[in-house]
Amino acid sequence: MGTDLFDLKGKSAVVVGGGGVLAGAMADGLARAGASLVVYDVHKENGEARAAAIRSGGGKAVAVHGDAARKEDLEAGLRAALDSFGRVDILVNAAGVNSGTPFFEIAETEWQRIIDINLKSVFLACQVFGKAMVESGRGGSVINISSVSSGPPLSKVFTYSVTKAGVNQITQFLAREWAPHRVRVNAIRPGFFPAEQNRALLTPERTAQIMAHNPMKRFGEASELVGATLFLASESASSFVTGCILTVDGGFTAMTI
Repeated sequence: MGTDLFDLKGKSAVVVGGGGVLAGAMADGLARAGASLVVYDVHKENGEARAAAIRSGGGKAVAVHGDAARKEDLEAGLRAALDSFGRVDILVNAAGVNSGTPFFEIAETEWQRIIDINLKSVFLACQVFGKAMVESGRGGSVINISSVSSGPPLSKVFTYSVTKAGVNQITQFLAREWAPHRVRVNAIRPGFFPAEQNRALLTPERTAQIMAHNPMKRFGEASELVGATLFLASESASSFVTGCILTVDGGFTAMTI
């Protein structure tokens, strides 16, 4: 059993936002474990590049260009998954955007954009792909991407933090509702991982503040999210795990809460 614990051969995974740095590493990890991948991304070139890299490494992958906050686009992603691989077993909701705009300066348009990309996308993708998993009768795994900022206000990213708190609520609500269908719903709660959405926020001053509260004295690397992803994706490894908010932060919250 040990050698096969994280074997995902025969499974199909959809990674929303899979063209990004962090989600791309997760997609790569799922592919190396044997899953067939649908790399769904609003940036066509990024999604196609990630899918091509997976194929060049011997994996199976297709790219789907779509807006994560548009249900009709997500439904096209579901059709692509079913046409290409015949099933959907794993969904990773990793579309994200961030902003450090001070509270009194946040425009309604910025608020809505972050809400749509970070929170509405999770709601819609769970409706589309989660329904397919429930109706299949085979069960499945939904992995949402939360943040250490979803609880206490650990950084000055107000709207982002609100959306990630909402992601936690979606995760735990659906975990309870879908458990009878063997569809497990969990979240990964990363700490500080430099990526497209937050590089501009990591000024030297902010970096020094983070490191002062981080026992490992470094940022996370994208590859360090793969283990948590495979654990939650694999029914063999985590068959009795649902509603979990799994923290991967180098001990940051242990030092700050």
